[in-house]
Amino acid sequence: MKAKLLSTSIGAILALGGAASAKAETAMRCSHQLPPAHTVAQVIDRWAAEVETLSNGEIDVQIFGADSLVGAGENIVATAKGDIDCAFSVQFQWGKTLPIMTVTTAPYAFSDLNIWRNWDGSEAANFLEEKLRTKGVENVVWLFQTNSSVFTSNGEFLQTPADFEGVKIRGLTPAFDAGLAALGAAPTALPGSEVYQALATGVLDGAMTGTDAAVSRKYYEVQDHFVVSPVISVFFHGYVNPDFYAGLSDDAKAALAEAGEKAAGWAVDAAEEALAGAPAELESKGVSVHIATDEENAAMEAVMRPAFDEAFKSDDPDSQKLLELIDKLRSGS
Repeated sequence: MKAKLLSTSIGAILALGGAASAKAETAMRCSHQLPPAHTVAQVIDRWAAEVETLSNGEIDVQIFGADSLVGAGENIVATAKGDIDCAFSVQFQWGKTLPIMTVTTAPYAFSDLNIWRNWDGSEAANFLEEKLRTKGVENVVWLFQTNSSVFTSNGEFLQTPADFEGVKIRGLTPAFDAGLAALGAAPTALPGSEVYQALATGVLDGAMTGTDAAVSRKYYEVQDHFVVSPVISVFFHGYVNPDFYAGLSDDAKAALAEAGEKAAGWAVDAAEEALAGAPAELESKGVSVHIATDEENAAMEAVMRPAFDEAFKSDDPDSQKLLELIDKLRSGS
């Protein structure tokens, strides 16, 4: 957004004119890893404009995308320390810091869109927000990205468990990677911004990403086979430094809350639109696309899910509570 200066001379004129004193503008520098064309990046821009509008200009939201402020792997620590004010991360970037955030990477378990339509303000969301506070950030917005993924490769589809044997593939979290390893693959966790180069240079043979992200990140330039499958659900979330948040006025905090609620809905709508056209858009780039069948998905889940559950330690009480709260969202109850 744009920077603005409120000079003392303007303040004096307003005071002399009997106008109510204006609140000082607060710059909020927000970092994220996404390229401008990414669906979630566009929702973030819309959210930023809404925050400025609802706060009557008290918050000046300055968006730094595509790792241009700090890198994707540094966003959480930089925000918690106060080096930056705000950042957006995808859930699996919490990794070992807050493993419960990665619960929706359980293979084939969270594809129901009702979960995401009902997410903002839910008990499940509130539960995770409390957990995030213990790690030094204040959550302000939840942004669903996709419930549809693609396994990408060259030469042939990654369509059955046997197809993954020996494949160097992008991983996500230790628990999810355990599922990939159970297929016989060799997973390496990388942020989305680094995967294209890894595929182009042969560091990776294949990847798993959101169907929409495969288009926006141009994976079709370096991979020629794509299997569309509801492997995981992916969401980003925006969070701010707690001291920064505490220093805002009540009106500004209310603006963040209202903008966050609106953006959560925009994200689901944008995701549905992007997902509807993504497979055809991939095909239009000259690559081969296969929509996995129910039988193929079941065969993959049968191998991946037990390995995930063992690594995730789903008997943990907090994990069990979150799973129960998420289950309520399937019907909107």
